[in-house]
Amino acid sequence: MQAKDETNSRKDETNPSEIQIRPLQFGEDSTAFRTLNEEWITTHFNMEAIDLAVLSDPENMILRKGGQIFMVYREDVAVACVALIPMDNGVFELSKMAVSPHLRGLGIGRKLLDHAVTQARALGIKSLFLGSNSKLKDAVHLYESIGFRHVPPESMPDIHYARSNVFMELTL
Repeated sequence: MQAKDETNSRKDETNPSEIQIRPLQFGEDSTAFRTLNEEWITTHFNMEAIDLAVLSDPENMILRKGGQIFMVYREDVAVACVALIPMDNGVFELSKMAVSPHLRGLGIGRKLLDHAVTQARALGIKSLFLGSNSKLKDAVHLYESIGFRHVPPESMPDIHYARSNVFMELTL
């Protein structure tokens, strides 16, 4: 019973309307982007070379290539993030989505994902793709719920992550 009471009180603590979503700008501290991603990656997998490269220098690896990073703030603390990374011909990778562990299950990830898709449409992006992992059932379900569909890996642009065994695409 105690666990249920703690869950209910946790759900009362954060309302998705209490958050702000904004793009990470050139020159801003990207430590939160790195920290949020390192937490989920190291909890479930090992950091890969591409993770280290992107998280060490998101300005050059994402922003200067024409990509976007969206950060979610609650009371001026970064609590979630996602990146749109350009590939070819109007196709972008949805990558590096993370929500603080103590705030998962509260709708913040859905609000962030909806925001990223809305921004992708506004930018004229043709489609989004992602590589995930079947261990991340909640994440895969979230992607499915907003319209991402499963596709075979050979139909995807290059997925850099050895951990990826779920491949999805959203045509915009």
